Amino acid sequence: MPPIVFSNHALRHSGGIERYLLTLVDALHQRQIRPTVVARRFDPTLHEFGWVDPVRINTWGLGGALRDRWFDQRLRRLKRQQGWYPLIALNQTAAADIAICGGTHPGFLAATGKRAGWKDRLAIALERRHLEAAAVVIAHSTLMAEQVQQFYGIAEAKVQVLYPPVDRQRFHPVPPAQRRALRERLGLPHDRAVFLLASTGHARKGLDLLVRALGHSEQPVLLVVAGRPVEMQAPNLRYLGYRSDIEDVYRAVDCTVMASRYEPFGLVGVESVLCGTPLIGAEGMGCMEVLRGDAATPFRVDQPDSLASAITRTLARWRAGQLTLANPLESLRYDPSVDAHLDVLLDWVARLRAARQAA
Repeated sequence: MPPIVFSNHALRHSGGIERYLLTLVDALHQRQIRPTVVARRFDPTLHEFGWVDPVRINTWGLGGALRDRWFDQRLRRLKRQQGWYPLIALNQTAAADIAICGGTHPGFLAATGKRAGWKDRLAIALERRHLEAAAVVIAHSTLMAEQVQQFYGIAEAKVQVLYPPVDRQRFHPVPPAQRRALRERLGLPHDRAVFLLASTGHARKGLDLLVRALGHSEQPVLLVVAGRPVEMQAPNLRYLGYRSDIEDVYRAVDCTVMASRYEPFGLVGVESVLCGTPLIGAEGMGCMEVLRGDAATPFRVDQPDSLASAITRTLARWRAGQLTLANPLESLRYDPSVDAHLDVLLDWVARLRAARQAA
């Protein structure tokens, strides 16, 4: 049987798209399927590294758009040589047969108010080839599906919305006593409402907005940040470092908060909710499409009073002891299981192979 082939920047713990690939590799391993992964970088210490056939494309220290274009050229050559079909591309490449769309570069520029420079134009050109070359585009949110059509003119029939999966064996609620124990282990106070920002890109994630709203508040609040180091300082701000146990951090805090200026989906929001911890989230983020009821309190990033109001409402629920979600799955509008997501991907693989054989 031909291999399942993925391409991505890396197989390692990093951003959301890397975590997505690791999740798929784990699920395929459970089905005794060993995929081929083509990437620039691999972490050989990961269990997942032993569950794939790694193919490394060396980019020799090239940076940014030039590195991505070199990777694209080498990948297309390898694809022809090896006869890989269909190739599931998580990175931007014209080699894609199934193009995973976890974000769009024009959407990012529009949301952040940035003008396109020459590097942006190179990235947009490669992204266009990525989306146009593919037989199907898998958009991780309705927001992404709309942007693919808006910015690149991709036919609606070619775009399929498939929300990203979450490992429910890892992200799930625990009893109240265990939540309290986790809170004590992290040294978090019991007399303050603790808000979590999980971030590897603080500017895009709106750390500055949250520090203004929470870091200097006179309310009984604490803002904790997990991820990249924080250069800001504030009385109610604490850095937790990079966490490989982020699921326990979700369970230990009272609320997760996302003030992203651009968020194609935002797995953090769904992961937090599945752990029983609600979200304060910026309107327009992809994950806000799938959260309902008390799981998500929306606000507008361009209206400081809106964030303040969301925090006030959340504090009222905290004081009443009504923040923790009793039935997280009921708060989601889709099945977040990895198997459900993988079934759809593998069905597309089978359909494209059948269509090629019939041609």
